[in-house]
Amino acid sequence: MVLDRKQWIVWIATVGGLGKAPKAPGTFGTLGALPLVPLFAWGGEYFYMAATFFLIVVAMVVAHIYESQGHDHDPKEVVIDEVVGYLVAMLWLPLTWQSFALSFVIFRLLDALKPFPISVIDRKIKGGVGVVADDLVAGILTNIVLQATYLKTDWLGQQLGL
Repeated sequence: MVLDRKQWIVWIATVGGLGKAPKAPGTFGTLGALPLVPLFAWGGEYFYMAATFFLIVVAMVVAHIYESQGHDHDPKEVVIDEVVGYLVAMLWLPLTWQSFALSFVIFRLLDALKPFPISVIDRKIKGGVGVVADDLVAGILTNIVLQATYLKTDWLGQQLGL
């Protein structure tokens, strides 16, 4: 089966259908990012950053096109933004189960609760950039908390040998 342009947009926006989960689609979308973290890290930190940046641009474009096809702003089924937000959350962190788990929990809480400044970004910025921007800020804030944790404690455990 060959997908047409509209089907490709839906497939990418929903991360292969994860965003169509009946409950907690954002959580399922974030789960879709988990295998990308070690895959991107395998290429080294510069590859991780480049691949994440590329995916952020793709997410913004796809979210914009998806919205322009008659959908509301930031529809629940669009979860590519959760993927890129989680990739940002895991940037420069050790690949440990503790890092994966803590970043997952903190990122999901920030994304769901939308504290300042995430809430302002979510309300004020429209289009594909707006869909992705609030998740990027949630990812950045998660990363800052976990970088401080990593520097000041041993709570994030030992790096996995990848």
